Amino acid sequence: MQTGKITKYTPFQQIDLPDRQWPSRTITHAPIWASVDLRDGNQALATPMNVDEKLEMFELLVGIGFKEIEVGFPSASDTEFNFIRRLVDENRIPEDVTLQVLVQAREHLIRRTFESLQGVSKAIVHLYNSTSPVQRRITFNKSKEEIKAIAIEGTRLVKSLIQTIPDTKIRFQYSPESFSDTEVDYALEVCEAVMAEWQPTERDKIILNLPATVEVATPNVHADQIEWFCRHLKERNKAYISLHTHNDRGTGVAATELGLLAGADRVEGTLFGNGERTGNLDIVTVALNLYTQGVDPLLDFSQLEHIRSVYERITRMTVHDRHPYAGDLVFTAFSGSHQDAIKKGMDLRSVTDTDGIRWEVPYLAIDPEDIGRDYEAIIRINSQSGKGGVAYILERDFGLELPKAMHPDVGLTINSRADQGSRELSPQEVHEVFMQKYVNLSAPLELLSIEREDFAKTGEVKVEAEICIEGETMLVAGTGNGPISAFVNALQIKGWKDFKLLDYRQHSIGGGSKTKAAAYIQIKNDDGTVSFGCGINANIELAGLHALVSAFNRAHPKPSK
Repeated sequence: MQTGKITKYTPFQQIDLPDRQWPSRTITHAPIWASVDLRDGNQALATPMNVDEKLEMFELLVGIGFKEIEVGFPSASDTEFNFIRRLVDENRIPEDVTLQVLVQAREHLIRRTFESLQGVSKAIVHLYNSTSPVQRRITFNKSKEEIKAIAIEGTRLVKSLIQTIPDTKIRFQYSPESFSDTEVDYALEVCEAVMAEWQPTERDKIILNLPATVEVATPNVHADQIEWFCRHLKERNKAYISLHTHNDRGTGVAATELGLLAGADRVEGTLFGNGERTGNLDIVTVALNLYTQGVDPLLDFSQLEHIRSVYERITRMTVHDRHPYAGDLVFTAFSGSHQDAIKKGMDLRSVTDTDGIRWEVPYLAIDPEDIGRDYEAIIRINSQSGKGGVAYILERDFGLELPKAMHPDVGLTINSRADQGSRELSPQEVHEVFMQKYVNLSAPLELLSIEREDFAKTGEVKVEAEICIEGETMLVAGTGNGPISAFVNALQIKGWKDFKLLDYRQHSIGGGSKTKAAAYIQIKNDDGTVSFGCGINANIELAGLHALVSAFNRAHPKPSK
């Protein structure tokens, strides 16, 4: 790489548009969507789809709601040609879906393309030729006039061949390939020449597709190109302006969104951005971005995991773990502060009638349920996790509603275990550590059995408990206003009470005959430290007593007899 003054690369020329309007606009409705998975996406695969795989992908795209689907480059290979014929012969094309076919502006390829469309009720013929200075000079060695003539002659041939398939409604799309790297005034000149040849009307518009075949500038420059083109195009009312962004700079989505603000009507792209080099526009991301802004995308991604699984199987591509909306980790929080905030947001929604209420959960731009995902992987636990995440896992997966004061202590314990192994802990492992460190602890003090006696006159309770402490079994007795306070009194009589009972909570786990009680006790020791314990038992009183013993054991690993 060069350093200092870079001479190998130069900035892309800015567009002269001082009164640009797109920065102050808002996207208020979905564009016309066109999937190019079966053509642009397919040609970018190391192992292209066979006909059966293309059929399955076509059905998937139809199910999502695409009404315009570029099914291939029928003049390029027999597989492409035969796929279209199978769609026709097996009557697989829904009435509201229009097939799109791509063809270079070359006579024999155009004629072969029309052969493939026999029997199709409606189709878009997508004609293209390269217009950029680099392509004109290096690839074709032709002048601007010669390049424009290719586009006009190709358009004329397409128009003449419509009569060969009179039962097919043909719409026309033209792309000045590498529009992103073409002088905007020249791109306009070529497109207007094509329009003059085609003679579109307001009712039967031409599609002018302006592809960012290679991203060469920042998204704002792309938006300026689109707005400049829309504002200068004669008979703008007779054309749909279509976008087809690639992702060479990693800003394909942004360029598309700004292009829509700049006046475009239509978007071409693929599922998860599959395409040449760094990929095409990811339609999933743009559509769901609209959805999170309150705009109906008119595409159904409510079963996104299913869509992803079909896509990965057919294309043999893998959706990245951090891919927007679809990645395995996009609804996962490792950071403790994130986990805590997510838990609070989810807790608030769980106790509120949220029907029609705005989605507001920290760190989650979209409700995972809306796209067929669940909360199972929202929070995962490693050494970076916090108190809220651990508490969320224990409550969500195991029904344990830890008191808030207990969260930091449990979080530290779980994180220490994760840190020791330098890895993430599964929810089951989190539960196992909690049970091992806090629940029904039996050393050094173990509660073997207990009997209670109630005194109606005084309201006092007397307990007599059989315990084992450091291997020695004995009986202890005490009184109080309940079994827990009575047992505390028994410990005091033995000289073992050097703590104050701060808090007691309990709740049920499960339902029916298998219901258990979970109890939590917080004690403050004479040295100022705080200890927590949990007890789980079918009997609520025993659960509370086990919680007290567990807290005692955590505070007194070796108590004096």
